[in-house]
Amino acid sequence: MAPTTAAESVVLLTGGTSGIGRAAVRRLAATGATVVTVGRDRERGRAVAADVTAETPGRVEFRRVDLADQSAVRNLASAVDDEYDRLDALVHNAGLSSKERRETADGVELTLAVNHLAPYLLTHDLVDLLGATRGARVVVTASSVHRRGKIDLDDSEDLDALNSRSGYDALDAYARSKLANVAFTLELAERLRASARTEGVVANCVHPGFIPTTGLYRDVSWRAKLLTRLAGAVPGVGTDVEEGARRLVAVTTDDAYADRTGLYVGGDGPEQPSAAARDAALRERLWRLSAALVGVDPDWP
Repeated sequence: MAPTTAAESVVLLTGGTSGIGRAAVRRLAATGATVVTVGRDRERGRAVAADVTAETPGRVEFRRVDLADQSAVRNLASAVDDEYDRLDALVHNAGLSSKERRETADGVELTLAVNHLAPYLLTHDLVDLLGATRGARVVVTASSVHRRGKIDLDDSEDLDALNSRSGYDALDAYARSKLANVAFTLELAERLRASARTEGVVANCVHPGFIPTTGLYRDVSWRAKLLTRLAGAVPGVGTDVEEGARRLVAVTTDDAYADRTGLYVGGDGPEQPSAAARDAALRERLWRLSAALVGVDPDWP
């Protein structure tokens, strides 16, 4: 275990090798924090760690992890729990959009696995470390696209619906995963608040803005890429990487969010998320189905 001083915070941020994640790593390290960042590209990750550590008072450590692999997510959580005696913030920023339906080795649709189930499982496995850190935060990168997302949960068809087995559309799958992000955050906030083990831990999600230059769209169809570029060229529609990182880091570090939980935060502060995300019955059902998909007891924390 690597002990840290009271003034040295530890942040685990996924998806930190490009886009808003990379910019957020730099901003967090500039505060003097130790930032453990996660990505799939080893060379790019090591370059980020070396560059940011050399330029800021903080320290960046890179872990190569494929978040689509549940065993890799568990190994990441175990390593962080072993090596650090605190976790001030767990920032779920990694995300993707797959143009075709692909299944992971765990039998889960890829977009759902990376965007939603990885945050669910990683939070589950690190919840005790978060609970042992005064003022710890869980932050999820969401999207306004969650407003078009649909999660139709109906008895025996639930798992098939989440896994997009009845028909696949890339945008629908992405929107569904972002709705799952927001619903998970709101449900997590309620559960953290109700548990004596996690007193003081807050959970919020943030919409970083529409950022057409992000690597998120690298796997989408050529038509979607063209529409993304056209939309990004419209004045006032898109934001840039630095603005997205600013929003993410603000929810992670600003005093304004130290004791506020269950928020969906946009460019102008907290906003009302979609009615589906606020549906308590849907959130509960999604929570339990997610637990089944990753093989954990749903009654946590």
